[in-house]
Amino acid sequence: MAMGLFRVCLVVVTAIINHPLLFPRENATVPENEEEIIRKMQAHQEKLQLEQLRLEEEVARLAAEKEVLKHVAEEGRQQNETRAAWDLWSTLCMILFLMIEVWRQDHQEGPSPECLGGEEDELPGLGGAPLQGLTLPNKATLGHFYEHCIRGATADAARTREFLEGFVDDLLEALRSLCNRDTDMEVEDFIGVDSMYENWQVDRPLLCHLFVPFTPPEPYRFHPELWCSSRSVPLDRQGYGQIKVVRADGDTLSCICGKTKLGEDMLCLLHGRNSTVPPCGDMENLLCATDSMYLDTMQVMKWFQTALTRAWHGIAHKYEFDLAFGQLDSPGSLKIRFRSGKFMPFNLIPVIQCDDSDLYFISDLPREPSEGTLASSTDWLLSFAVYERRFLKTTLKALPEGACHLSCLQIASFLLSKQSRLTGPSGLSSYHLKTALLHLLLRRRAADWKAGQLDARLHELLCFLEKSLLEKKLHHFFIGNRKVPDAMGLPQAVLKAEPLNLFRPFVLQRSLYRKTLDSFYEMLKNAPALISEYSLHVPLDHASLPQKANVL
Repeated sequence: MAMGLFRVCLVVVTAIINHPLLFPRENATVPENEEEIIRKMQAHQEKLQLEQLRLEEEVARLAAEKEVLKHVAEEGRQQNETRAAWDLWSTLCMILFLMIEVWRQDHQEGPSPECLGGEEDELPGLGGAPLQGLTLPNKATLGHFYEHCIRGATADAARTREFLEGFVDDLLEALRSLCNRDTDMEVEDFIGVDSMYENWQVDRPLLCHLFVPFTPPEPYRFHPELWCSSRSVPLDRQGYGQIKVVRADGDTLSCICGKTKLGEDMLCLLHGRNSTVPPCGDMENLLCATDSMYLDTMQVMKWFQTALTRAWHGIAHKYEFDLAFGQLDSPGSLKIRFRSGKFMPFNLIPVIQCDDSDLYFISDLPREPSEGTLASSTDWLLSFAVYERRFLKTTLKALPEGACHLSCLQIASFLLSKQSRLTGPSGLSSYHLKTALLHLLLRRRAADWKAGQLDARLHELLCFLEKSLLEKKLHHFFIGNRKVPDAMGLPQAVLKAEPLNLFRPFVLQRSLYRKTLDSFYEMLKNAPALISEYSLHVPLDHASLPQKANVL
């Protein structure tokens, strides 16, 4: 109990001692006016609230601007993606269109009721009216024209061939007798080619083309290199090749006259008269290009003309006519001039056989305006003349008797020849006409070439040419043509090559193409009047005098 009272008293005393009024603390002041302090604090609080509101508005504005900028950037990105996608789509569409166009030109061979008719579904068709609506003479007029104008004018073709073959045999034999078998080129027997030997010659005077193959002396040989081999060639050099002169035993070139003692009057064809013989393996072949092992066309031309001149001088006393060179840029263009004033032209063309095939490299041919000049004197044109003659001969066996295929070619060639004399030569040649006919022979049935269908087949041939001219595309008949019969015996390298477009120059030379197209339609326009005129008045054979020639 006492303890409890003591505790109570202790608490009371402590409370009294700690009362602020009894013992005030140092520096303790009582605000004189608490309301003033509270008012100031409230005013300060209001300022802070206003500043907070201002800051919140500023933050909201900045956030809104940031959102707008983000939206604008997103729209710009979407527009760029859309534009890029559209450009890509446009590019893809253009590529697809070009691919379709290339495929259409290479593979489209649709029917053409106006030109082909019948069952010829594989031949290319024409858009619009064929031949611009121009018509050809009827069957009776064409038959009369062919019998009295063309067949009658070429009746002496067999006698012309027989005469020239006998003379050329004698001329080449004289050439061989002057050659040294150990050092000179060896000349082989001639081969008759082209229209005179395919029986469709129409131009007067009659012109024979004769290939004269030659080979090098032992131990050399010719190694041909086609354009479709591993070496790359320009597009305008397709169809050409080069001929490398190598030793048969594989050694490098060396001269055989360095190992054989020649007489003072003997001239090695591998060297000039004043040339010294370099050491074995370092010499330069005169018939090759400078610093090259490839045969040079210009050197061959000079050699062949010199050899022919020497041969003719050896036998000239046996004949009662003169022999002269015709065209100086063609090594074998010759003319026989009779005392009566008439002349007989023919071509002896030096050629080189391509391996064991019937392909021949020719040193020179009359050039079409579209072909220009040779890029290199070591380029040799590959000729399929022997295969063309063989194909026509083989096809004739399957055709009906009196087939009209050669008649079509003769009439078309006649019209082209007359038009060329009227308006000048164009990019279209008789070789293009023959190529078109070969394509038609391969695609048409044999029964479609009966003599009574001359007008239909001639119309078809001209339509085919028109289609080819409009498309600027006429493929070579043999190169890359897998439809050629295996019996022809063409080399596989030629069959597997890319097709060769004979009308490619028209793509590059617009003026030549326009002139050719205009000349073609002008020929069609003049055809009815020309055929009718020649049918009524068959012209006599007035052989024109030759132009200025170089006498051998």
